[in-house]
Amino acid sequence: MSSLLDQSALSALAERLVAAAMRAGADAADAVAVRSVSLSVSVRQGAVEESERAEGDDLGLRVLVDGRQAVVSTSDVTGAGIDDLAARALAMARAAPRDPYAGLAETDRLATDIPDLDLLDPDLPSVARLEQLARAAEDAALAVSGVTKSGGASASAGIGGMVLVTSHGFRAGYLGSRHGLSMTAIAGEGTGMERDYDFTAALHAGDLDDAATIGRRAGERAVARLNPRKVPTGRFPVVFDRRVSASLVRHVAAAANGAAIARKTSFLQDKRGTRIMPAGMRIVDDPLRRRGLRSRPFDAEGVAGRPLALVDDGVLASWLLDSATARELGLATTGHAQRGASSVPSPGPSNLHLEPGSVTPEALIGGVSRGLYVTDLIGSGVNLVTGDYSRGAAGFWIENGERAFPVSEITIAGHLGDMLRDLAAADDLEFRYGTNAPTLRVEGLTVAGQ
Repeated sequence: MSSLLDQSALSALAERLVAAAMRAGADAADAVAVRSVSLSVSVRQGAVEESERAEGDDLGLRVLVDGRQAVVSTSDVTGAGIDDLAARALAMARAAPRDPYAGLAETDRLATDIPDLDLLDPDLPSVARLEQLARAAEDAALAVSGVTKSGGASASAGIGGMVLVTSHGFRAGYLGSRHGLSMTAIAGEGTGMERDYDFTAALHAGDLDDAATIGRRAGERAVARLNPRKVPTGRFPVVFDRRVSASLVRHVAAAANGAAIARKTSFLQDKRGTRIMPAGMRIVDDPLRRRGLRSRPFDAEGVAGRPLALVDDGVLASWLLDSATARELGLATTGHAQRGASSVPSPGPSNLHLEPGSVTPEALIGGVSRGLYVTDLIGSGVNLVTGDYSRGAAGFWIENGERAFPVSEITIAGHLGDMLRDLAAADDLEFRYGTNAPTLRVEGLTVAGQ
């Protein structure tokens, strides 16, 4: 395990790549080394269905010459052929079209202090331990009255990280771990079967929810979905459970991505500085959250991380930017560059969340005389260019402020702009995913039922 945690050899190799590129004639260059190892065990109906281990190191070199750029990648970490790899990258760059916005991050934006975010649990569990966790979750689900079979339980763990070296002096790396456990339960028989799930994910194994709790919740959720009814078609309030409410935050982040803004392919194109949500609402991206699932001390260009209010007091306050999109838009990077070994940097979120409101979920539902409580969303019918929203859904019908009966095979539709303006948030925010939101209510969506 110690060799896995030691990134010094990868750092040295990345430095050699950058030096070779500069010798070959590059104006600037950077190299990333990405390391990963993962274990997973899946069980179904008491038998191990799959057991996997994967590990590897990947290297990527980006070169910039005469306003052009190119990326080459390799999984050969022996260091052989460094000069040849750099030469190929330069040849590719010289044949590429000019990009006036491409380039390394400005030096005054680079991280100089690498914070300890407690991202690494250095002890990977054994395969036997992962199997034990998966079996415990499945056993708990099958013990729930009404559950008829298992849809499968899976436990996983891994360690991954990156090293970044640039020709203008940035050299740093970090490692993080990831642990997960999931269970899918099936209730009922024949055509009346329903399924549901639960899962837990954390950087440290000790932060995972108990396996029996995961299994029991999956089983109870599946049973609760039995015997769904049809509902009338019409316009009704819709309440989004925490399991699905974060999808609305992801839509905002995708529409506020600098790449979409530069391409003019976002329904938020002209909304920066204007109110898009009710007063008091904030969407925050925080790459520096300790033990956050997407935390990182610096971005893929070496830019220092910092919390960013994407929406502040209901106003769209910022785009998510890397250096290139920032230059194209005449702005400064927000430190949101992401990159793999074989790609150029592009903007993307880290830990996103919508801040909680001041009422309980029960109060949020209690204000609905007739409406829909959504626990599951199906499909991807969201057009971020126009803002049109249409998705399959399942959940529970609300009558007189209470969940009355399960519903399925319905569609909810509206426009994201209207949905965001009509949003109300409960006080039950939990940080369980990479993107998190409390229970949310939208005052009016078209519900297509029977």
